[in-house]
Amino acid sequence: MKYTIKQVSEKIKLSEHTLRYYDREGLMPLLKRSSTGIRLYTENDVNWLELICCLKNSGMSLSEIKEFMNLCLQGEKTCEERKDILEHHKKDILNQIEYLKQSLNTINYKIDHYKEIGIFHIDSPLGSK
Repeated sequence: MKYTIKQVSEKIKLSEHTLRYYDREGLMPLLKRSSTGIRLYTENDVNWLELICCLKNSGMSLSEIKEFMNLCLQGEKTCEERKDILEHHKKDILNQIEYLKQSLNTINYKIDHYKEIGIFHIDSPLGSK
């Protein structure tokens, strides 16, 4: 089955502009076009876009994603290298999670402190005494 850019945009919640950008940046090298130049996405293209979103949303740069994609195009001989990239990225994600947990603990501490001193219970509008 072939999808239009509009269908893919709705399916994976990316703007058509972003999809065109990813194509221009070389992140969709297997994407086919109709005889009139319209992008025609396959299920494999959609799956690849979902992986791009996953990697990007978890902090991988587009240049790193492109490097990973180029390794994918080289086939099985790059499996170990791709696995290493993903393992390194996983470590980065786990570090981000730990950092966010520490930040959340600090924020929760501050919220509890403000609740104790009653800062959330201001009775008068700003500027009045």
